[in-house]
Amino acid sequence: MPEDPGRFLGEAPVGLLMRRYTVPCIVSLLVGALYNIVDQIYIANAAYLGSNGNAANTVVFPLTVIALAVAVMIGDGCCAFVSISLGRGDAAEAKKSVGNSVVMSAAAGLALCALYLIFRTPIVTIFGGTVNEETFRLSREYFLYISIGVPFYVFGQAVNPIIRADGSPRFAMVSILAGALVNIILDPIFIFAFRWGMAGAAIATAAGQLVTAVSGLWYLLHMKLARPAVSDLRLSRAVCGKTLALGITSLLSQVSLVAAMAAINNMLRKYGALDPVYGLREYSQIPMAVVGIVMKFFQIVISVVVGLSAGCIPIVGYNMGAGLKARVRGFFTRLLIAEAVVGAAALLAVELFPRSLASVFGASHESAYYMQFAVRAFRVYLSMLVLACINKGTFIFLQAMGRPAASTALSMIREIVFGVGLALLLPLFFGLDGVIYSMPLADLLTFVITLVFIIQTYRSLRGEAVSEAD
Repeated sequence: MPEDPGRFLGEAPVGLLMRRYTVPCIVSLLVGALYNIVDQIYIANAAYLGSNGNAANTVVFPLTVIALAVAVMIGDGCCAFVSISLGRGDAAEAKKSVGNSVVMSAAAGLALCALYLIFRTPIVTIFGGTVNEETFRLSREYFLYISIGVPFYVFGQAVNPIIRADGSPRFAMVSILAGALVNIILDPIFIFAFRWGMAGAAIATAAGQLVTAVSGLWYLLHMKLARPAVSDLRLSRAVCGKTLALGITSLLSQVSLVAAMAAINNMLRKYGALDPVYGLREYSQIPMAVVGIVMKFFQIVISVVVGLSAGCIPIVGYNMGAGLKARVRGFFTRLLIAEAVVGAAALLAVELFPRSLASVFGASHESAYYMQFAVRAFRVYLSMLVLACINKGTFIFLQAMGRPAASTALSMIREIVFGVGLALLLPLFFGLDGVIYSMPLADLLTFVITLVFIIQTYRSLRGEAVSEAD
C-alpha cells in the first residue's frame, strides 16, 4: 500500500482498486454468512435435530439479519462518511464519525440483546416458530444463546467496514475469518461430541463473534487515517445524523428483507397446512426447512454481490468527494458486469445441481417429499438470480455515491412492495407454490425500475474525460 492511501484511491487504476478492496470484502461477507450456514449444515446432519432443527434455524435467521441490519447501517454509513470526508481533505470529520459509530454500535448491540431476551417467545412466534411443537422448542433454545452473542455480532460487523475505509481491507477480512474459524471448529464439538444441540450451535457462533469483535476493537486503537480521540466518542447529533443517513439504505435493505422473510415463513406455515402432503404432521416442517436452505444458498450469492459493491464504497466515496466522476463511471460499468457474471454462475448451479445443493443440508435423512420440494424451490425461487444480483449491486452503488434516497427507495420497493406484497398475494391463487413464485417475480419487476436508475446514473456521471489511470 502506498504511503498515502487517500491519494491511492484517487489515482490507482480502477481494476487494481476493485481487486484490492472488493476481494477482502467478499471474503469477509462470505465468511460472515457462513456463521448461520455452517450452523445449519451441522444441525441438518445431526440425526437428533434433522429438519426440525433446520426449520428452527430458518425461524431465527431473520432475527440475526435484524442485528446485522443495525450493524451495517452504522458501519456502512461510517465507511461512506469517512471516505467522502477524506476525499474532501476533512480528516477531523472522518475521525468524529468513527468515534460516534463505535459508541452507537456498542449501545445498539446491548439494546437489541435486551429486547430479544425479554420478548423471546412472541418474537419466535411471529417468525413462524409454531409450525410444530418440536420446531418451536428448538427455535427458543437456539434464539436464547444467539441473543446473548448479539452485542459482539453488532460491534464486529459495524467495525468491519470502518476498517476497510481506513485502508485495511485485508485486516477486515482476517478478523472475520478468525471468528468464523472458531465457529467451524466448535460447532461439531458442541453438536456431535457434547450433544448440546441447538444451544451448542449458537454458543459456537457467539464465540466466533466475540473473536471478531475483539480484533475489531484492537484495530480501532491502531487506525492509520481516522483514529478517533477520546473527544470523538462524544455523540454529535449532526455527525450521527449524517452517518446514519448514509447507512440507512443498508438498514432498510436488511430490515425489509426480514419483513419479506417473516411474510414468507408465515405463508409457508399457513398454506403448507392446507397442502395434502405438507399438511401432515410428520411433513409440516419441510417447506420452511427447504426454503431456509434455499435462502442460505441465496445468501452466499448475495454475499459475493454485496461484497463487490460494498467493497467499492471507500473508492467511490473518495472519488465522488474529489469530483472524479469519470473514475466513478468506470467503477459502475465494471461492477454491473461483475454482478451479472456472478448471478449467471449461480443460476447455472441451481438449475443444474439442485439435488447436490440440497444434500449439503442433510437431505439424506429426510423423506422423498423433502427432496422433491427442494428441487422445485431451488429452480423456481432463484430463477431470476442474474437480475437480483444487478438490482442489489445498483442499490449499494447509489449509496456509495451519496444518493441514499434513491438507494433506499429501490430497496424498499424490492423488499416491501414486491417482496412482502407478492408473498402475501400469490398464495391466494397458487397456494404453496405461490410463495415460491413470489421471489423471481419480485426481482423481475424491481429490475424494470432499477434499469431507469442505472441509465440516470450514467447520465449524471458524464462530462469528464477518462483519466490515464482508468
